[in-house]
Amino acid sequence: MTASQQSPRPNTLPPRDAVPTGAAASPARISAAVWGALAIVYVVWGSTYLAIRIAVETMPPFLSAATRFITAGLLLAGLVAWRQGPAALKVTPRQLGSAGLVGLMLLLGGNGMVVLAERDVPSGLAALLIAVVPLWLVLLRRSSGQRTSRTALAGVLLGLVGLGVLTVPGLSGEVKLTGVLLVMVGTLSWAGGSYLTSKLPMPKNVFATSAYEMIVGGLGCLAVAALRGEPQALDLATVSTRSWLALAALIVFGSLVAFTAYAWLLQNAPLPLVATYAYVNPVVAVLLGWLILSEPLSWPIVLGGAIVVAAVCLVVRTER
Repeated sequence: MTASQQSPRPNTLPPRDAVPTGAAASPARISAAVWGALAIVYVVWGSTYLAIRIAVETMPPFLSAATRFITAGLLLAGLVAWRQGPAALKVTPRQLGSAGLVGLMLLLGGNGMVVLAERDVPSGLAALLIAVVPLWLVLLRRSSGQRTSRTALAGVLLGLVGLGVLTVPGLSGEVKLTGVLLVMVGTLSWAGGSYLTSKLPMPKNVFATSAYEMIVGGLGCLAVAALRGEPQALDLATVSTRSWLALAALIVFGSLVAFTAYAWLLQNAPLPLVATYAYVNPVVAVLLGWLILSEPLSWPIVLGGAIVVAAVCLVVRTER
């Protein structure tokens, strides 16, 4: 969602902020494969908040996150080496350091705060709070001197109003305010890491980049888990079957299947269509939390969520 635009390289995928070139930029017809991949991104990424909520019911938060990202990162690195050859994983020390820094900001600072918060915050509310990330990106770009349209700024202001409404459950005592604040800190860290992706020298292969980000971010989560004493306090006998299944779903579907579908979409679908995941995922997360975990749909969640989704939609359409 940043301003830079690059053409995809052979055997690699464009950065997350790149605009697909060629026929994919203006297709005459959207294929069934595109809609299928988009459905995977909508549903699977929308369901990750629910899976996290279930995983941390009986698993330590940072230890579960570390297990998820290290495992997924190693699997993805293995797939890259198998499909494209070991040379695809070759990076310079500077590129590795950049990927590691972004991985720590995205997965330790961003996702780690969310995993910690979802012990006290409903998954649907967490997803709606996380939806403001595109708004922070607009402000980060503007602070660096990049021009921003008035429509995008109006979307940011509208989103901040929605964010204020979403904090009402924490202020009223319906959920723990610390959990709400942790998610908001996580969104700032995620936005910062996303912004740095376009500023730092990253590996040329986007799959290799993601693998290094997940491994380093997972190791960061593991270090925090050790500082919190989570490994020593872990009793595997107390971990429920549904928590194990949720963790497996996060590794296989959330970190591998959905990411592969998203990366494929960047090359084969119009970016404005792909970007719709940013405001569809929160809606899916809220509905799944309500249907499966019976999470309440209070008026602040419904109203604030509607405002935030509308604001993100406005920003995404303007900044596409």
